[in-house]
This record gives sequence, C-alpha cells and structure tokens, in this order.
Amino acid sequence: MVTTHENGACIPPDPQSSRAQGEQDASQANKLSKLHLCTATEIRELVYKERVTVQEYAQALIGRFNQRNHEVKAWAHYDKNTILAEAKRLDDLPPAARGPLHGVAVGIKDVLLTKDMPTRYNSRINEDDGNAAADADAVAILRTAGALILGKTATTEFAAKVEGGSCCNPRSLQHTPGGSSSGSAAAVGDNQVPIALGTQTGGSIIRPGAFNGLYAFKPTWGLVSTEGVGRFSTTCDTVGFFARTLDDLALLAKVYRLDFDYSQPPEPFSIQGASIAFVKTSVWDQAGSGTRKAWEKARSLLADAGAVIQDFDLPEPFQKCREWRETIVAGEARSAFLSKFVESQPKLHASLQALVQNKHDPSRRDMLEAYDGVARLRPQWDEIARRYDVVVTPSTVDDAPKGLWDTGSAVFNVVWTILHAPTLNVPGFFGEHGLPIGLTVVGPRYGDMQLLLAGKTIGELFERKGGI
Repeated sequence: MVTTHENGACIPPDPQSSRAQGEQDASQANKLSKLHLCTATEIRELVYKERVTVQEYAQALIGRFNQRNHEVKAWAHYDKNTILAEAKRLDDLPPAARGPLHGVAVGIKDVLLTKDMPTRYNSRINEDDGNAAADADAVAILRTAGALILGKTATTEFAAKVEGGSCCNPRSLQHTPGGSSSGSAAAVGDNQVPIALGTQTGGSIIRPGAFNGLYAFKPTWGLVSTEGVGRFSTTCDTVGFFARTLDDLALLAKVYRLDFDYSQPPEPFSIQGASIAFVKTSVWDQAGSGTRKAWEKARSLLADAGAVIQDFDLPEPFQKCREWRETIVAGEARSAFLSKFVESQPKLHASLQALVQNKHDPSRRDMLEAYDGVARLRPQWDEIARRYDVVVTPSTVDDAPKGLWDTGSAVFNVVWTILHAPTLNVPGFFGEHGLPIGLTVVGPRYGDMQLLLAGKTIGELFERKGGI
C-alpha cells in the first residue's frame, strides 16, 4: 500500500513496520494507487531501496494516463508496451549498472529526437516519420542516467507556431497550458510524469511553468546541448526542465552537469539580509491584476523575511532587446525552415511560410545591429545581476488565458532569453480565476546552480505564504 504526505507525495510504508507486515496481502492496485504522485527524487529513492520496482511505477503512471490524458491531451506519443518493456529492462539491470536517474520517468517534448519513438514536431510534414537513428544529446544523457523515457509530449508546430493545439491546462481544461512546451508542462502538472524536458526560444519554459504551477528552469544558453533538437533559432533555442519541486530540478541540473564549475560552488542563500532586486521591465503596463498582486505579495513576503528589497530598471540600451530578439529569430527561422518550405510548402503553417518568405523583413543591416547589440549587453547584464543576490521579474502577463488558441504572451520572457540568462519560474501565487501565477528569478550567465539554490528557499516561502 502507498500512503501520501500532506503535500500529496508518495511514501510506501516501511516493510519492516508491523502495520506494513499486516498489509502484505494488499492488492496491487492499492499499492500503486499513489505512485504517480511521487516526485523524481522520491521515486529514485524508493526504487533504489527496492520498495518499488520500475515496472510497478510504470503501471501506476499508465493508470494515471488512462484516467486523465483523454482530457488533458498532454502526449503526442505514448506506447504502453514500450514503456513496460523498458521498465522491465531497467529492473533487470544489476545495481552496479544503475544510473543516478534509475527508473525515474521523464517526458520529452516532441521536438527532441528519440531512437525508440517517432519525432513529428506536430507537423503534417513529419506525420509519417518513424524513429530516429539516435537520441538527441539531451535525451541520450537521460537514458544513460537510467531514466524511463515515458513518451513524447505535445507541442505547437516545430515549437514555432504561436497558436495552441489540443493540449489543455490540467488545472482548468478550458484554459491554455502555455506555449510550445505545453505538453511537458501539462503532463508534469497533472501528475502524469514527475519531470519533463521542454525548449524555450521566447518563453516556452517559463510561461507554461507559470500557467501550470510548476518550477520551470531555463538554463544558461548552451549549457544543455541542442544537438538533435528541431531548430528554430540557434541564438535563442534552449533546452529546459519542468518539475513539481526544486529538488527535482536540482537532480536534473546535476545529471546535465550544470554544476561544472567546481572552483566556485554556490554560496549558501538566506532570505534574511539578501539583496533582492525587483525588475518590472519596460512592459509592466501589460501586467494584469493577478501578476500585480503576486508582485506586491512577493515583495511583502520577502521584506518581512528580512530581505533588502530594491526596485531596479534596466538601463535604456536594454529596451532594444525585444526588437533585436524578434529580428534575430525571424532571420534564423528563415534558414531553419527553408528546406521544409522548399520541399513541402503546402504542409507548412502559414506563419512559418511567412518567416521563410522574409515577410518580417529583417535586412542585413538589421541582423548585424541586433547580433552586435545583444552581444554588448550580455556582459553588462552579468555585471548588473552580480550586484544582487537574486533578481525577480514577472513570468507572465497574468494567469492562463481562457481557450486553447491563445497560448499567452512571452513579453516578460524574451529579454532574458536573448541575454542567455538562466531563469526559473517560482510558483506559489494564484490569479482571480484560481489559476497559478509565478514569478521569475533571474541570474547572470552561468549562475545556474546559485539561482536554483536561491529559488528553492524563495519557493518554499512563496508556496507556504503566497496565495492570491
């Protein structure tokens, strides 16, 4: 039998306890009934201690899929036989051959190649594609670490079309789960998988993370390989992670070796005495009532906990970042989708055809100005960020819009994406519709592990005392 924490996480009883001994004949269904609620950190420990097999865990996740996915529609590919066969293979491995993620289920956004599942990018062009010859690098790392690759999560066409698909927000099926990483966020938010990979070119890690009440992390650009990831914008494309706890994100960060700089380990973080900058950015006028209330509540909570709160405006040159990012993405998308346009134009969405046809009209001069401009600003941002222990900024305009067509605006995300800064959505607040709202903490480039450490402490405060 599986019991739960107050927060819903799973804990099987100790098999040595008298109560557990008296429940040895409990049904398998009863034993599995709560395993889908396990975090990655919890299931890793349970499997390691042999209190749960990977096959039992897989059966529980399949049960959750059967119960919920016909409504949430988080998955683009999900094959139960493949899952169970892989779970058995993992169970059969000797202990010495088991990796740091042994048995932990992971969802993969359907723009990352997988050798045992098709990758179709939610495009008619690839609707008949089979399995890839090899995994994307980010997937191969997970597989080598012992992860159970559960399936491919829903995305928008090539992670580039702004209109949503059929995937729903598990908190309210009438609302969007967010941008192109919608399936990954919805699957984690609905307890169908504990962690998932997504990608961000504008705001498709942070925004879905906020809409689904998750911790969502976009690392420093380039720290996670994009080899084998469908390309949209080389300058902006970043592989990121979704989880329900910060501990699970930290687990992934170690697997991907984001803690590579052993000469400068993260410093202990305490809110008491911390210098925390609040940056509204130049588009604050677009913030809705939910984001504004979360903003004020966060300031109050952090100040009451002893933080030194400082309001900060980005210097004037940073106001060009959104324009420059749009120019760069339009130019790079033109080359990214050219082959698809040439070979299969009628099957390519009109908005992606427009990028190839240069209807956004970036000139060579525009491209050079944008590339050179943001290159100058990145080290300036690093210098600014290091003046503070952490920087807080909005994650979204408001809570998730109603309807599936509008995936929400990335207006609060794109500056940090083009600056290559690590960003973390921290949940804990709710809007007027009762749906989640998060705030983003930002750090300097390569300050990823320090940001996760600060995010854990801040997140515990927000989750405990945030609310509306």
